[in-house]
Amino acid sequence: MRFRTWPVAALGLVGLLGLIVLFGVTTSRKADEIYTRLDALNTHHREVESVLRRLRSDVHLSGIFIRDYLLDTERARDPEYLQQLEQFRESSHSALVDLDALLPEGSAERGRTVSLRDNLEAYWQAFEPLFYWTPSDKLTQSAAFVRREVLPRRQAALALAREIEELNNENLVSERQEVTRQYAAYRAEMQTLLWQSLLLGVLVAAVAVNRLRVLERRSEEQRVEAEAAEGRMRTLSQQIVATQEEERKHLSRELHDHVGQMLTGLRMELGRIDRLGTPGNARVAQALAEGRALVDDIMRTVRDLALGLRPSMLDDFGLQPALEWHVRDFSRRSNMSATLTATGQFDTLPDQYRTCIYRSVQEALTNCARHSGASRVGVEMHADAQGLTVTVKDNGVGIASDRRAPGLGLRGMEERVKELAGTLTIDTGFGAGTTVRLWLPAPGTPGEVLDARRAG
Repeated sequence: MRFRTWPVAALGLVGLLGLIVLFGVTTSRKADEIYTRLDALNTHHREVESVLRRLRSDVHLSGIFIRDYLLDTERARDPEYLQQLEQFRESSHSALVDLDALLPEGSAERGRTVSLRDNLEAYWQAFEPLFYWTPSDKLTQSAAFVRREVLPRRQAALALAREIEELNNENLVSERQEVTRQYAAYRAEMQTLLWQSLLLGVLVAAVAVNRLRVLERRSEEQRVEAEAAEGRMRTLSQQIVATQEEERKHLSRELHDHVGQMLTGLRMELGRIDRLGTPGNARVAQALAEGRALVDDIMRTVRDLALGLRPSMLDDFGLQPALEWHVRDFSRRSNMSATLTATGQFDTLPDQYRTCIYRSVQEALTNCARHSGASRVGVEMHADAQGLTVTVKDNGVGIASDRRAPGLGLRGMEERVKELAGTLTIDTGFGAGTTVRLWLPAPGTPGEVLDARRAG
């Protein structure tokens, strides 16, 4: 059973994404909690300080009003002072109620609030006898009364307010320390989650990279095997093509030399029989004439077969004369206007080059006659220092690229051209004719020049 990597990689990636999502959600939630708690602590501290400031302000302002009352010897404004003092007293009671609501049950601040309420109540009650004093009492008893009754109670109330404020500050510091501890625990948790994510990511990456290395190695091995198989197939194909060409050459020579000579001898014998025959025998003369005509047909057929297999002029006279004859013969047999244009030197080409070009042009013209429906076709050859270019172009109907399927003839052309490190292209379109173009490097061209041309 083959091991499949993708389920493991998929599970690892899903787990990694899950950890990332969990990391993000947890981070957001913890950050919101810490921010909310800090905001609540600061808000609570500010509210307690505000209430305590109100208490201290009421106490200090009440002392100022009492001082003004004792300095005022007229009794006409006594109700006004009494009303203002009651307002301070109600404001302090309201502040104590607010303070009770802010401080938690059972806390040290809550215990101090009870004492603060009692001291404030005693402080306010200490002012009640003052409003029954006469102007002379204000002059004689005010200083001693304030020093003995008012100041100690005010100092006690303010001291309790300071204690509550200090406790509130201590509570703020304690709460901040707790928040700091939670933040440190949160950071440790996030770091643990981060390291887990990194570890899982490294594991998934290691599995994926290892699997990719295995697959790449297998792919490289298969590529090397495929290239080797392709090379063997190309070598075999080239050997088959070379053997086929050699067999054609041999058969062409046999037909031309051996069978052709035998047919020539047979025709000569028929002529000798005709000369030795009985004069006036019409039946014998007719039979001999028919025999000579039959031998002539056989000789033409053998000659066409020999030229079709491999024209002797390709070996005897060179590439250009062989192609000129083939183009003329093609034009005669197909009733199609065919022309050949050649520029450059072709006499010194090796046999392999001559055979490749001749067979390619022969196959291109055969396909043109079978499929193109053209009225004219042109063959152009050009040779220079870089190589040879051969173009066969017709004015036929062409063929759509999606319907084009290379046959054995085109595959043979490709193999011949590849064997010589050349290129073969076929440009065609429906109704636009067909152009077959092949390029062969000049004999002896270095391999690096060929690679540069292919890259260009």
